[in-house]
Amino acid sequence: MVAAFFGLWEALTALGALDSFITSSPSRMAVKLAELFQTGDLLYHMGVTLAETVISFLLATAMGVAAAIALWWCESARKILEPHLVILNSLPKIALGPVIIIWVGAGTSAIIVMALLISLIITIINSLQAFLSVEEGKLRLFATMKASKTQTLFKLILPSAIPDLMAVLKVNVGLSWVGTIMGEYLVSKAGLGYLIIYGGTIFDLDIVMTATVVLCVLAALMYYAVVLTEKAIGKKFKFNS
Repeated sequence: MVAAFFGLWEALTALGALDSFITSSPSRMAVKLAELFQTGDLLYHMGVTLAETVISFLLATAMGVAAAIALWWCESARKILEPHLVILNSLPKIALGPVIIIWVGAGTSAIIVMALLISLIITIINSLQAFLSVEEGKLRLFATMKASKTQTLFKLILPSAIPDLMAVLKVNVGLSWVGTIMGEYLVSKAGLGYLIIYGGTIFDLDIVMTATVVLCVLAALMYYAVVLTEKAIGKKFKFNS
């Protein structure tokens, strides 16, 4: 499917149906990819963006699940904060860009904070929903056995929520990449987002399209890493991944 898409793209540009100056073409992208690789720019910018994305992904996952556990633990806090989380999630995060830059500076930290804002609240909401969706009958059984809240959390809630938490990780992959690229659009001096902005500034669509394709490949690889992790955990905890 992908090969057919790129083949059609190349054919249309070769026939003149598409303007390669505006849309680029697979052959021109391959030349630009080789050029960026030879100069070392490609690996450098890939490394910067990948590091920012992985850091924000891990932070959002850890902080989001921890916050969801805290809200599950304290019902009164959950009732107060849950509506506010929904409201915060609806805010356009890109509008907070200037505030983020003032708070943490114009650098890698601002990019990571932007990515966190994009994915953290969704992680909290989805993880909390996973914890609250545990079967009522199982909860009553644990209550009958006089299990403590800590025992209920680690013996029932977390194991039961693992499939849903893995789904949260899959969502976080996309959100982390979106947040990182948005952050790079705002303040970066390196990274794939920077390359895209730079290519657009000098009207070099070959750079823009090449960086975009590389971005898609990296996002796909990160997604499949999560899928493999899900399968490994699924075998251990005996659920269908």
